[in-house]
Amino acid sequence: MALHPQVVTLLEKMAAANLKPIVEMTPPEARVQFDTMAATRDIERTRVGTIEEIIVPGPVDDMTMRLYRPEGVLDGGLPLLVFFHGGGHVIGSLASHDEVARVMCAGAECMVASVDYRLAPEHKFPAAIVDAFAATQWLASNAASIGADPNAVAIGGDSAGANIAAVVALMARDAGGPALVTQHLVYPVADYTCKSASYKTYAVGHGPVTEAGMLWFQGHYLRDPEDIDDWRASPLKAPDLSGLPPALVITAECDVLHDEGVAFAEAMAVAGTPVEHIDWPGMIHGFFSFAPFLDEGKAAQRLACERLRTVFAAATN
Repeated sequence: MALHPQVVTLLEKMAAANLKPIVEMTPPEARVQFDTMAATRDIERTRVGTIEEIIVPGPVDDMTMRLYRPEGVLDGGLPLLVFFHGGGHVIGSLASHDEVARVMCAGAECMVASVDYRLAPEHKFPAAIVDAFAATQWLASNAASIGADPNAVAIGGDSAGANIAAVVALMARDAGGPALVTQHLVYPVADYTCKSASYKTYAVGHGPVTEAGMLWFQGHYLRDPEDIDDWRASPLKAPDLSGLPPALVITAECDVLHDEGVAFAEAMAVAGTPVEHIDWPGMIHGFFSFAPFLDEGKAAQRLACERLRTVFAAATN
Protein backbone atom coordinates (compact mmCIF):
# COMPACT_ATOMS: atom_id res chain seq x y z
CA MET A 1 0.00 0.00 0.00
CA ALA A 2 1.14 3.54 -0.68
CA LEU A 3 2.00 5.97 2.08
CA HIS A 4 -1.03 7.59 3.69
CA PRO A 5 -1.56 11.16 2.35
CA GLN A 6 -1.05 12.62 5.83
CA VAL A 7 2.26 10.75 6.07
CA VAL A 8 3.33 12.21 2.73
CA THR A 9 2.58 15.70 4.04
CA LEU A 10 4.48 14.97 7.25
CA LEU A 11 7.52 13.77 5.31
CA GLU A 12 7.43 16.93 3.21
CA LYS A 13 7.48 19.00 6.41
CA MET A 14 10.43 17.00 7.69
CA ALA A 15 12.30 17.51 4.43
CA ALA A 16 11.66 21.25 4.65
CA ALA A 17 13.10 21.26 8.19
CA ASN A 18 16.44 20.00 6.82
CA LEU A 19 16.86 17.41 9.54
CA LYS A 20 20.30 15.87 9.48
CA PRO A 21 20.43 12.10 8.81
CA ILE A 22 21.27 10.27 11.99
CA VAL A 23 24.19 8.47 10.36
CA GLU A 24 25.89 11.86 9.91
CA MET A 25 25.70 12.74 13.60
CA THR A 26 27.33 11.74 16.83
CA PRO A 27 25.02 10.27 19.49
CA PRO A 28 24.98 13.53 21.51
CA GLU A 29 24.08 15.50 18.36
CA ALA A 30 21.36 13.01 17.47
CA ARG A 31 19.87 13.26 20.96
CA VAL A 32 19.61 17.04 20.70
CA GLN A 33 17.94 16.85 17.29
CA PHE A 34 15.51 14.13 18.43
CA ASP A 35 14.45 16.00 21.57
CA THR A 36 14.16 19.28 19.63
CA MET A 37 11.96 17.60 17.02
CA ALA A 38 9.77 16.16 19.78
CA ALA A 39 9.40 19.55 21.47
CA THR A 40 8.38 21.12 18.15
CA ARG A 41 5.92 18.31 17.45
CA ASP A 42 4.32 18.25 20.89
CA ILE A 43 3.46 21.92 21.34
CA GLU A 44 0.08 21.04 22.83
CA ARG A 45 0.32 18.70 25.81
CA THR A 46 -2.38 16.38 27.11
CA ARG A 47 -3.55 17.33 30.59
CA VAL A 48 -2.86 14.95 33.46
CA GLY A 49 -3.31 15.33 37.19
CA THR A 50 0.25 15.40 38.49
CA ILE A 51 3.76 14.73 37.22
CA GLU A 52 6.50 13.81 39.65
CA GLU A 53 10.11 12.74 39.16
CA ILE A 54 11.55 10.27 41.62
CA ILE A 55 15.03 8.80 42.00
CA VAL A 56 15.36 5.16 42.93
CA PRO A 57 18.34 2.84 43.44
CA GLY A 58 19.58 1.26 40.22
CA PRO A 59 21.88 -1.66 39.48
CA VAL A 60 24.82 0.73 38.94
CA ASP A 61 23.67 4.29 39.67
CA ASP A 62 20.43 5.87 40.82
CA MET A 63 17.69 5.92 38.20
CA THR A 64 15.17 8.65 37.46
CA MET A 65 11.53 7.89 36.75
CA ARG A 66 8.77 10.30 35.84
CA LEU A 67 5.41 9.41 37.39
CA TYR A 68 2.22 10.60 35.68
CA ARG A 69 -1.10 10.44 37.51
CA PRO A 70 -4.47 11.11 35.87
CA GLU A 71 -6.77 13.93 36.83
CA GLY A 72 -9.38 13.42 39.53
CA VAL A 73 -7.45 10.81 41.51
CA LEU A 74 -7.81 11.35 45.24
CA ASP A 75 -6.35 8.13 46.59
CA GLY A 76 -4.02 5.31 45.63
CA GLY A 77 -4.57 1.98 43.98
CA LEU A 78 -4.00 3.15 40.42
CA PRO A 79 -3.16 0.62 37.73
CA LEU A 80 0.40 1.17 36.52
CA LEU A 81 2.03 1.20 33.09
CA VAL A 82 5.83 0.91 33.19
CA PHE A 83 6.91 2.70 30.02
CA PHE A 84 10.20 2.68 28.10
CA HIS A 85 10.86 5.32 25.44
CA GLY A 86 12.16 4.55 21.98
CA GLY A 87 15.28 5.83 20.25
CA GLY A 88 17.35 2.83 19.19
CA HIS A 89 18.84 2.46 22.69
CA VAL A 90 20.97 5.51 21.82
CA ILE A 91 18.67 8.55 21.74
CA GLY A 92 15.33 9.47 23.30
CA SER A 93 14.54 10.66 26.80
CA LEU A 94 11.81 11.32 29.32
CA ALA A 95 11.29 14.63 27.50
CA SER A 96 11.01 13.17 23.99
CA HIS A 97 8.19 10.84 25.08
CA ASP A 98 6.49 13.13 27.57
CA GLU A 99 3.39 13.56 25.41
CA VAL A 100 3.02 9.82 24.73
CA ALA A 101 3.22 9.17 28.47
CA ARG A 102 0.61 11.86 29.08
CA VAL A 103 -1.72 10.36 26.47
CA MET A 104 -1.44 6.89 27.99
CA CYS A 105 -1.98 8.24 31.50
CA ALA A 106 -5.09 10.22 30.61
CA GLY A 107 -6.50 7.79 28.08
CA ALA A 108 -5.99 4.60 30.08
CA GLU A 109 -6.75 6.32 33.40
CA CYS A 110 -3.63 4.86 34.95
CA MET A 111 -0.34 5.87 36.47
CA VAL A 112 2.53 5.86 33.99
CA ALA A 113 6.11 5.41 35.16
CA SER A 114 8.45 6.54 32.38
CA VAL A 115 11.92 5.10 33.02
CA ASP A 116 15.15 6.95 32.22
CA TYR A 117 17.40 3.98 31.43
CA ARG A 118 21.07 4.23 30.44
CA LEU A 119 21.85 4.86 26.76
CA ALA A 120 24.53 3.58 24.40
CA PRO A 121 27.27 3.98 23.33
CA GLU A 122 28.29 5.29 26.75
CA HIS A 123 26.49 2.28 28.24
CA LYS A 124 26.28 -0.55 25.76
CA PHE A 125 24.07 -3.64 25.80
CA PRO A 126 22.85 -4.98 28.17
CA ALA A 127 22.88 -1.84 30.36
CA ALA A 128 19.45 -0.65 29.22
CA ILE A 129 17.95 -4.08 29.87
CA VAL A 130 19.53 -4.35 33.31
CA ASP A 131 18.18 -0.92 34.24
CA ALA A 132 14.73 -1.67 32.88
CA PHE A 133 14.30 -4.93 34.76
CA ALA A 134 15.55 -3.35 37.99
CA ALA A 135 13.14 -0.44 37.51
CA THR A 136 10.23 -2.80 36.92
CA GLN A 137 11.12 -4.81 40.01
CA TRP A 138 11.33 -1.65 42.11
CA LEU A 139 8.01 -0.31 40.84
CA ALA A 140 6.20 -3.59 41.45
CA SER A 141 7.68 -3.96 44.92
CA ASN A 142 6.98 -0.35 45.88
CA ALA A 143 3.69 0.10 44.03
CA ALA A 144 1.64 0.83 47.12
CA SER A 145 4.07 3.50 48.31
CA ILE A 146 3.65 5.49 45.08
CA GLY A 147 -0.12 5.00 44.93
CA ALA A 148 -0.21 2.15 42.42
CA ASP A 149 -1.89 -1.26 42.50
CA PRO A 150 0.72 -4.07 42.62
CA ASN A 151 -1.83 -6.42 41.05
CA ALA A 152 -2.32 -4.25 37.97
CA VAL A 153 1.14 -3.61 36.53
CA ALA A 154 1.59 -3.47 32.75
CA ILE A 155 4.67 -2.88 30.66
CA GLY A 156 5.14 -1.19 27.30
CA GLY A 157 7.14 1.01 24.99
CA ASP A 158 7.76 1.98 21.41
CA SER A 159 10.57 0.85 19.08
CA ALA A 160 13.65 0.25 21.24
CA GLY A 161 11.39 0.79 24.23
CA ALA A 162 9.15 -2.03 22.98
CA ASN A 163 12.27 -4.18 22.61
CA ILE A 164 13.09 -3.46 26.25
CA ALA A 165 9.53 -4.14 27.39
CA ALA A 166 9.44 -7.48 25.57
CA VAL A 167 12.76 -8.54 27.09
CA VAL A 168 11.69 -7.47 30.59
CA ALA A 169 8.52 -9.56 30.18
CA LEU A 170 10.70 -12.57 29.37
CA MET A 171 13.00 -11.87 32.32
CA ALA A 172 10.06 -11.47 34.69
CA ARG A 173 8.62 -14.79 33.55
CA ASP A 174 11.93 -16.56 34.07
CA ALA A 175 12.47 -14.93 37.48
CA GLY A 176 8.98 -15.74 38.72
CA GLY A 177 7.98 -12.08 38.82
CA PRO A 178 7.07 -9.32 38.85
CA ALA A 179 3.66 -10.37 37.60
CA LEU A 180 2.65 -8.30 34.57
CA VAL A 181 -0.93 -8.13 33.31
CA THR A 182 -0.06 -7.16 29.72
CA GLN A 183 2.73 -5.99 27.42
CA HIS A 184 2.13 -3.23 24.86
CA LEU A 185 4.68 -3.25 22.07
CA VAL A 186 4.58 -0.48 19.46
CA TYR A 187 6.68 -1.31 16.36
CA PRO A 188 9.24 -3.26 18.42
CA VAL A 189 12.86 -3.87 17.56
CA ALA A 190 12.59 -7.65 17.72
CA ASP A 191 15.68 -8.78 15.81
CA TYR A 192 18.92 -6.80 15.67
CA THR A 193 20.03 -8.83 12.65
CA CYS A 194 18.47 -5.98 10.63
CA LYS A 195 18.05 -8.17 7.56
CA SER A 196 14.32 -8.85 7.18
CA ALA A 197 12.73 -8.07 3.81
CA SER A 198 11.13 -4.84 5.05
CA TYR A 199 14.61 -3.41 5.58
CA LYS A 200 15.05 -3.36 1.82
CA THR A 201 11.46 -2.47 0.91
CA TYR A 202 11.44 0.60 3.17
CA ALA A 203 15.18 1.29 3.35
CA VAL A 204 14.80 4.98 2.49
CA GLY A 205 12.03 7.47 1.80
CA HIS A 206 9.70 6.27 4.53
CA GLY A 207 10.52 8.54 7.41
CA PRO A 208 13.55 9.23 9.58
CA VAL A 209 14.14 5.56 10.47
CA THR A 210 16.08 3.98 7.60
CA GLU A 211 18.06 0.81 7.03
CA ALA A 212 21.32 2.74 7.45
CA GLY A 213 19.97 4.40 10.57
CA MET A 214 19.10 1.07 12.18
CA LEU A 215 22.60 -0.20 11.46
CA TRP A 216 23.91 2.98 13.13
CA PHE A 217 21.86 2.14 16.23
CA GLN A 218 23.01 -1.48 16.09
CA GLY A 219 26.66 -0.43 15.96
CA HIS A 220 26.36 1.93 18.90
CA TYR A 221 24.21 -0.33 21.09
CA LEU A 222 25.74 -3.78 20.76
CA ARG A 223 29.19 -4.68 22.05
CA ASP A 224 30.03 -7.04 19.20
CA PRO A 225 28.25 -9.01 16.44
CA GLU A 226 27.67 -11.95 18.79
CA ASP A 227 25.21 -9.84 20.79
CA ILE A 228 22.79 -9.97 17.84
CA ASP A 229 21.94 -13.57 18.75
CA ASP A 230 21.40 -12.81 22.44
CA TRP A 231 17.63 -12.88 23.05
CA ARG A 232 18.01 -9.92 25.40
CA ALA A 233 18.97 -7.89 22.32
CA SER A 234 16.77 -9.77 19.84
CA PRO A 235 13.73 -11.15 21.69
CA LEU A 236 12.57 -12.91 18.51
CA LYS A 237 15.51 -15.27 19.13
CA ALA A 238 14.30 -16.26 22.62
CA PRO A 239 14.11 -20.07 22.83
CA ASP A 240 10.71 -20.00 24.55
CA LEU A 241 8.00 -17.37 24.07
CA SER A 242 5.31 -19.17 26.05
CA GLY A 243 3.90 -18.09 29.39
CA LEU A 244 4.22 -14.38 28.71
CA PRO A 245 1.66 -11.72 29.60
CA PRO A 246 -0.92 -11.07 26.86
CA ALA A 247 0.56 -8.81 24.20
CA LEU A 248 -0.73 -6.00 22.05
CA VAL A 249 1.64 -5.59 19.11
CA ILE A 250 1.25 -2.56 16.83
CA THR A 251 3.22 -2.45 13.60
CA ALA A 252 3.43 0.09 10.78
CA GLU A 253 3.24 -1.21 7.23
CA CYS A 254 5.88 1.12 5.74
CA ASP A 255 8.56 0.56 8.36
CA VAL A 256 11.93 -1.20 8.19
CA LEU A 257 10.93 -2.95 11.44
CA HIS A 258 7.62 -4.17 10.03
CA ASP A 259 8.52 -7.78 9.27
CA GLU A 260 10.29 -8.51 12.54
CA GLY A 261 7.37 -7.06 14.50
CA VAL A 262 4.98 -9.31 12.60
CA ALA A 263 7.27 -12.29 13.11
CA PHE A 264 7.51 -11.63 16.84
CA ALA A 265 3.74 -11.38 17.23
CA GLU A 266 3.29 -14.62 15.29
CA ALA A 267 6.00 -16.42 17.26
CA MET A 268 4.44 -15.48 20.60
CA ALA A 269 1.02 -16.62 19.39
CA VAL A 270 2.40 -19.95 18.16
CA ALA A 271 3.99 -20.45 21.59
CA GLY A 272 0.62 -19.95 23.25
CA THR A 273 0.98 -16.38 24.48
CA PRO A 274 -2.25 -14.42 23.82
CA VAL A 275 -1.49 -11.81 21.14
CA GLU A 276 -3.48 -9.08 19.43
CA HIS A 277 -1.52 -7.82 16.45
CA ILE A 278 -2.67 -4.76 14.51
CA ASP A 279 -0.78 -3.70 11.39
CA TRP A 280 -1.42 -0.07 10.43
CA PRO A 281 -1.54 0.36 6.63
CA GLY A 282 0.24 3.30 5.04
CA MET A 283 1.96 4.26 8.29
CA ILE A 284 5.67 4.73 9.02
CA HIS A 285 7.87 4.09 12.02
CA GLY A 286 7.10 6.72 14.64
CA PHE A 287 3.47 7.26 13.63
CA PHE A 288 2.32 6.60 17.21
CA SER A 289 4.36 9.58 18.45
CA PHE A 290 3.45 11.69 15.44
CA ALA A 291 -0.22 11.62 16.41
CA PRO A 292 -0.39 15.45 16.39
CA PHE A 293 -0.06 15.22 12.59
CA LEU A 294 -1.59 11.82 11.86
CA ASP A 295 -5.18 10.76 12.47
CA GLU A 296 -4.08 7.12 12.40
CA GLY A 297 -1.55 7.88 15.11
CA LYS A 298 -4.36 9.24 17.26
CA ALA A 299 -6.41 6.13 16.49
CA ALA A 300 -3.54 3.86 17.53
CA GLN A 301 -3.14 5.76 20.79
CA ARG A 302 -6.88 5.47 21.51
CA LEU A 303 -6.82 1.75 20.81
CA ALA A 304 -3.82 1.20 23.08
CA CYS A 305 -5.53 3.12 25.87
CA GLU A 306 -8.78 1.19 25.41
CA ARG A 307 -6.96 -2.13 25.59
CA LEU A 308 -5.14 -1.05 28.74
CA ARG A 309 -8.38 0.05 30.41
CA THR A 310 -9.94 -3.34 29.65
CA VAL A 311 -7.00 -5.29 31.07
CA PHE A 312 -6.75 -3.08 34.14
CA ALA A 313 -10.49 -3.38 34.81
CA ALA A 314 -10.18 -7.18 34.79
CA ALA A 315 -7.13 -7.08 37.07
CA THR A 316 -8.72 -4.82 39.67
CA ASN A 317 -12.18 -6.41 39.86
